[in-house]
Amino acid sequence: MTANDYPVSGLPTPDPSYEPERVIEIQLDALEANDTPEENAGIKTAYNFASPANRRSTGPLDRFIRMVEGPQYAPMIDHVEAVTGPLERDGTQATQTVTLTGPSGRTVTYDFGVSKQTAGHLAGCWLTDRVLVQ
Repeated sequence: MTANDYPVSGLPTPDPSYEPERVIEIQLDALEANDTPEENAGIKTAYNFASPANRRSTGPLDRFIRMVEGPQYAPMIDHVEAVTGPLERDGTQATQTVTLTGPSGRTVTYDFGVSKQTAGHLAGCWLTDRVLVQ
């Protein structure tokens, strides 16, 4: 796999039919079983749903994987519980608070920020712009 392999094939990818809640849910489900069906499949799925601007600042994929494995985002990997707050939507922007309990028992709350893409081959797709620790 090269840095230009986007999206990662064989894993969930953006689709214009997905609402913002579903985009976040797909990523959370994938991260909950990170190494299924392949190593780091959950992180790779999150990369598939990262907006082009997000990928420019956090990619390529190997760098993105190292970032998610780092202390700030590690509780996402193989989390044992996910509690989602209400989605707040304003036109083509949406945010959702998600509290995750990692396999070590550490609980972290994140703000997922997603936006509906308006141009390019991903036009009409909701993608993740940012995931910030609260």
